Amino acid sequence: QVHPVESGGGLVQAGDSLRLSCVASGRTFSNYGMAWFRQAPGKEREFVAAITKSGGNTYYSDSVKGRFTISRDNVENTVYLQMNSLKPEDTAVYYCAASASGNVYYTHRSYTYWGQGTQVTVSA
Repeated sequence: QVHPVESGGGLVQAGDSLRLSCVASGRTFSNYGMAWFRQAPGKEREFVAAITKSGGNTYYSDSVKGRFTISRDNVENTVYLQMNSLKPEDTAVYYCAASASGNVYYTHRSYTYWGQGTQVTVSA
């Protein structure tokens, strides 16, 4: 098992940057595919980015491609989401998720372990 804990959210202005971190306790972090999802009020949870176990492959939603970068450090049991050129529409609670199968998916239903979320608010 892993237990993700997110941090790094906050209130920023449009155009600013933030880096989210997710520390996932557990001895086998490198066995898990990891992803970031987000959920805005009144909306469904949506895929943001994912990274494979080794970090060799990354995937992004069209809405963040070119602005966000996902990475991981399997020694520190941490996955990051670097968010640049933030827009007001990026405002949401951001969740870190781990896939027990080791694969990565675009749907939140395929992830087993979730963090509590961190709020990101981007003002215009």
